[in-house]
Amino acid sequence: MGSKYKHVFSPIRIRGVTFKNRLEMAPPSPNLASKDGMVTPEFVDMFRSIASGGVAVIHIGNSMIAYDEARDEARQLDIGTDDCILPLTRFVEALENFGALASLEINHSGKDSMYEMTGKPAYSASPLISAREAQRAAKLGVEPIPCLEMDHAKIKETIEKYAMAAYRCKRAGMKMCLIHGGHGNLISQFSSPLYNKRTDEYGGSLENRARFTIEVLDRVRELCGEDFVIEMRISADEIHPDGMHFDETLKYIELIKDKIDILHVSAGLHGEFEYMRYWFQNYMMDRMFNVHYAEKIKKAFPDLLVCTVGSIMNIDMAEEIIASGKADFVAMCRPLLADPQMPKKYATGHGEDYRPCLRCQYCATRLMVPAVINCAVNPYLGEEDMFPLGKVPKADTKKKVAVVGGGPAGIQALLTLVERGHDVTLYEKSGRLGGMLNYAILADFKQDLRDYLDWLVRQANKSGARILLSTEATKEILDAEQYDAIIIAVGGKPIIPDLPGIAKPHVHWAPHADAGEVEIGNKIVIVGAGAVGIEAAINLKKKGKDVTVIEMQPDLSSLMASSGGATMEFMEMIDELKIPLKLNCKLEEVCDNSVICRDTKTDEKTELDADTVLLAIGVTPCHETADRLRHSAPETECFVVGDASETGNIGPAVKSAFRAAAYI
Repeated sequence: MGSKYKHVFSPIRIRGVTFKNRLEMAPPSPNLASKDGMVTPEFVDMFRSIASGGVAVIHIGNSMIAYDEARDEARQLDIGTDDCILPLTRFVEALENFGALASLEINHSGKDSMYEMTGKPAYSASPLISAREAQRAAKLGVEPIPCLEMDHAKIKETIEKYAMAAYRCKRAGMKMCLIHGGHGNLISQFSSPLYNKRTDEYGGSLENRARFTIEVLDRVRELCGEDFVIEMRISADEIHPDGMHFDETLKYIELIKDKIDILHVSAGLHGEFEYMRYWFQNYMMDRMFNVHYAEKIKKAFPDLLVCTVGSIMNIDMAEEIIASGKADFVAMCRPLLADPQMPKKYATGHGEDYRPCLRCQYCATRLMVPAVINCAVNPYLGEEDMFPLGKVPKADTKKKVAVVGGGPAGIQALLTLVERGHDVTLYEKSGRLGGMLNYAILADFKQDLRDYLDWLVRQANKSGARILLSTEATKEILDAEQYDAIIIAVGGKPIIPDLPGIAKPHVHWAPHADAGEVEIGNKIVIVGAGAVGIEAAINLKKKGKDVTVIEMQPDLSSLMASSGGATMEFMEMIDELKIPLKLNCKLEEVCDNSVICRDTKTDEKTELDADTVLLAIGVTPCHETADRLRHSAPETECFVVGDASETGNIGPAVKSAFRAAAYI
């Protein structure tokens, strides 16, 4: 008996190529290619694991047709020479073992090529200075280097490079490719009026600006033949005021629709930083963000196969999209990174067990370090060479293990230990699992995080481990149980500055106020403009409170570091709600009805009225608690993880807990 997801899991055949279902993995960039841009064993291991979960197509992001002139990531694939073909066959065949189609997102970054990587000026349709180049030059204190405008010979050479890259995909055994014509990469630098200022036959009218696209598609078809599927990615709307907008995109589609097999509909721009969020949405943005574009395109061109992408979080959403005719395919990236087994879980009736994506941008942050891709909630991602198909091996010896603390790190440790076959007991001092997440989920825009907390608690309760709530794990209790190993995940505690008046009864930790656990007044000063402080300010202002936020730093670096890519959304809400935000403002003293602050630039002191003071200046590890418990098991078998070791976000906490548990 099949699943209820009849539309998602319906096969389709295009040009003789069978797609086993309607799910595509939107193209990630894993930073797992070799230094010279070739597929590596680790690369194959990662995508073999994803293919095992049941997705029909796996696209690999930002694969370069001109490695020497167009790189913009640390370890992206080079598909500009025949040297790539043999390594690519390993990738293709690994996916075929699970019935998945391999595909590369074929691209030239144009204006966004990074000078440090190529040593050359970037090429584009017109000789502009890109936002990325302007930022690089300002950082180094040098003059920015304008793009070189492609002449006709360079255009012809580049068209051939696109086609040859697609042909190499076919020679490696691929039956399709994804040509990147969106997000402000080279093809869209020709098609978009934002970038294309040419006056020849490649500029001006839409028909002229589309000429480069058409010539690329025609040459790809000529080289790859009629049995090769061409999918093309576009930005339905670039959002930028001077960019291509949806009404013109519909006309653009009319020009190219007969030259492609699937239209992959995204939005936004890659290199214009303010517009990145429209193709890579954060947790404060709507789910299924770009589906409305695909739906309108499908209505305008009912015979065109359309793929939609953008914050489609699970198979329930995918089924609704396809069943209602809004699109023919659904592409996901981050949700499949968070849980590669999601399709299989839904198909087999275990949809409640899929691990939700947080849209926290941890994966993207890793790529910018640069570092190998990881996921905040999936500790296996990027380490499939050590944990094939995303599984830990059974332990050679079953051990009695204690986990102290029931937050994300503690629950991840529990789940990993149980999977390894150990006898696990978890101690949680409070009466509920989830730790700090119980405060972090309170804002109305935290649905992704609420889903994750629900998943953690559900998986812990289904694990079979012994879970003791409202039970503090003292040294005496642990000693009496004689555990073989202990994982200490007791988290962190709020930082309380040593200042006059800080112990007054109207001073609280901001999340406690959000949760309604403390009484607050109407005139509130929040200390700290990171995500915790700004969330509290927004929440309280919506409740009618008079709120002011003070921040000792001269900028919003703390918000940028803690907001998971949602800084602009936070600032838009601060502006909309008219919440005063005072930078260079350091708390000096708490009085009965006010606070004394000092301007860190001028050294001047000011007094702000406040009947409530909320602290949001971070947390510090509970070192004392951890140190008390370190000797309740053999010392080499005691591990301190998560915020109890080093404070940070969910990703490092989950990863540290997993690594400890995976080797006990």
